[in-house]
Amino acid sequence: MIQRIVLLLAFFTLSTHFAQEADQQFSEANTLYKNGDYTKAIEIYEAIEATGNVSSELYYNLGNSYYKINKVGPSIFNYEKALQLDPLNEDAQNNLIFARRLSLDRIEELPKSVFQKFDENYLSKLSYNQWAIAAVILSFLASCLFLLYYFSHSPSLKRLFFTSSLIGAVLLIATLSITMTQYGKASKTIEAIIYTTEVSVKNEPTKNAEEAFVIHEGTKVSVLDKVDDWKKIKLVDGKIGWLKDNEIKLLHVF
Repeated sequence: MIQRIVLLLAFFTLSTHFAQEADQQFSEANTLYKNGDYTKAIEIYEAIEATGNVSSELYYNLGNSYYKINKVGPSIFNYEKALQLDPLNEDAQNNLIFARRLSLDRIEELPKSVFQKFDENYLSKLSYNQWAIAAVILSFLASCLFLLYYFSHSPSLKRLFFTSSLIGAVLLIATLSITMTQYGKASKTIEAIIYTTEVSVKNEPTKNAEEAFVIHEGTKVSVLDKVDDWKKIKLVDGKIGWLKDNEIKLLHVF
């Protein structure tokens, strides 16, 4: 028992130490960025990332640093990572628009259905984790309202609490459904950013295959399949082809 307590205390102490060290490094990198030393700032930001102490702000600052030295692929990649952790990060949203303008490719998206537009404009504004938090809050509120209904002696209050708890339950079911849908979409969708200046996308996963099309650094693609060191990708306009996996960087959601 004593050994467990000692281990827990040691773990807590180390965790606190590493967190404080990461905060100090983050402040140091921010100072370097303000002074225009973007390359050194990137080194420290990425050192923090390597420890697992990631945040939307960390990736946002990384995106800004790469943008300042005209690295299109890394800047877009890090803005996308910032938005994965916090879809409501308006600064990352705005800077991503500017970074995409540096990319050479102008790809027209396929027409979207009404539901796809609604999902993109509203439901996807929150991550599945944020929807899950909303579901927990709604379940707590619905439970409290039901208890108030159950123990209330006033007929008018009972009707009010019952109606409110019923609405809360309906909203809870809807929120749980959205959470599961967003989680399923996130777990099945594998996206990546092109990191090579120019990529010749092939019709087949072989070096001598015919060229299907050419894309450039910073373009976002969906990854559909993998064969050896080749990945099958799809563009937003529906084009499909194969490229080497060292020419892209995956936007891992988990």
